[in-house]
Amino acid sequence: MQPRNMSMSGVVDLAAVKAAQEAKAKAEQTRAETARQGGAGAVSPADLVIDVDEAGFERDVLQRSAEVPVVIDFWAEWCQPCKQLSPVLERLAVEYNGRFLLAKIDVDANQMLMQQFGIQGIPAVFAVVAGQALPLFQGAAGEEQIRQTLDQLVQVAEERFGLTGLTVDPDAQPGAAPAHEVPAGPYDALLEAAVQALDAGDLGGAVQAYKNVLSDDPGNTEAKLGLAQAELLQRVQDMDPQRVRKDAAEKPGDADAQIAAADLDLVGGHVEDAFARLIDTVRRTAGDDRDAVRRRLLELFEVVGPEDPRVVGARRALARALF
Repeated sequence: MQPRNMSMSGVVDLAAVKAAQEAKAKAEQTRAETARQGGAGAVSPADLVIDVDEAGFERDVLQRSAEVPVVIDFWAEWCQPCKQLSPVLERLAVEYNGRFLLAKIDVDANQMLMQQFGIQGIPAVFAVVAGQALPLFQGAAGEEQIRQTLDQLVQVAEERFGLTGLTVDPDAQPGAAPAHEVPAGPYDALLEAAVQALDAGDLGGAVQAYKNVLSDDPGNTEAKLGLAQAELLQRVQDMDPQRVRKDAAEKPGDADAQIAAADLDLVGGHVEDAFARLIDTVRRTAGDDRDAVRRRLLELFEVVGPEDPRVVGARRALARALF
């Protein structure tokens, strides 16, 4: 077992981007369905703090992070700072009333998880949102700092991923919240086929599956994102990176050379480099070449996601370069 779709360094992780979009869509579906059924099942305050081990990590952290931000407290019995921090986090989990879930992981009993998160010392606090892990802080922290960090976390979770948290009822019995199943959407089979094709390395099959969805539902967010990812991977799979980099360095005004290098930049996680390269090329080119560069840049925006701050900044820079 291994945590999946974790983006720890802030670069583009295509699986993480996809997971985020899926989580947002799932959250929207869940809200609509639970509203139709008369409201979501509530959890008790005791359900807001859970103990998690390696066997339950997938279910209790990764899967739950599609509906609520999960804050992870890595601790140990012998750790004195942990004994100061953990009660504060537990109290705040109840005070925040379902806006995040606190998962406590004993590092002595779960050393594999400690290694996978790259933890060098405890206490260490991470969050998982829509399957993506991000470090919050390490060591003892003041309550004001913790509150500021949690406020930012719940804001991002709601604005970027549509995760509004859990409904808490003080009178609910612990562990008794009913689960609401979200009905399968009309394109779930096609989308699942696309994911399976990606996993099998059949990029052409994935591209076609996503196009099949978009032919009937042009606004399908997951299919648009998946198609942009699959087409990007398809373009770079046979590239010679050394040759591409050499051509781009020697031909700064060559649209095709810069487009190919930007694709490699993005797949390698160098998001801002990819955007800056194409925006500079827009400035240097004209006519059909400029339009080709602009179109590729817009495609890369789709891969990263329209709400990503790097995309927002690059859109402004593109507008300045064009006009």
